[in-house]
Amino acid sequence: MTSDLRRQLILGAAKRCFARHGFAGTTTKSVAAAASISEGLLFKHFPTKSALYAEILAEECAADPALHRLLELEPSTRTLVTLIREMVQHFREVEAMPDQEDAQRLRLMLASHLDDGEFARLIYEKISGLIGSAFTASLSRAIQSGDARPVGREPMNLFWFAHHAVLMATLTRLPTTPCLSYGDAPESDRQLCEFILRGIGLNEAAIAHYLDRDLAWDSGEPAIAESA
Repeated sequence: MTSDLRRQLILGAAKRCFARHGFAGTTTKSVAAAASISEGLLFKHFPTKSALYAEILAEECAADPALHRLLELEPSTRTLVTLIREMVQHFREVEAMPDQEDAQRLRLMLASHLDDGEFARLIYEKISGLIGSAFTASLSRAIQSGDARPVGREPMNLFWFAHHAVLMATLTRLPTTPCLSYGDAPESDRQLCEFILRGIGLNEAAIAHYLDRDLAWDSGEPAIAESA
């Protein structure tokens, strides 16, 4: 069996194990048994359980047709605003369903930050590979068109600042009794979008022009599948 086929076999077995037992209840030994291989052979492809889980999440995200449609948009100010708006909308939906799998992934991310950081590092790497280039290309076009001004020397930092703002706002609202109340959801979502867009350099005219365009704000079909 080729290395690629073996890797897919392991991923298929791992998906079944994670779906049945969750992250905490799944072990590399159980995945190896489900794939009918030794644990040592599994480690040759995936050195840790976190690496295996992160690869599954990345595959799911990469296969999301809504994400593909979003990433196929031409880099522009409009695309940049859509990326931010979709991110905010997706995290809001995760918050609205706190017992679902996406919410559990957020909790796993938080635990990783407080532990060795391995899982968080892997997820950030996957997110960067999927969305980073679309964000930076669209930001560059926005600057070229006069819709934005340059902010700092590292454009990807602006993406992470935006991501972390949305992530933290969501974490405060995950408990049954939220840690903070941001008030009316649509209004707070818009305020968060405006906050992020100003922070990454968009001017007020561009924000006013693009933020209310019908680019899935009320579609109920968020395009960014990865909630971490």
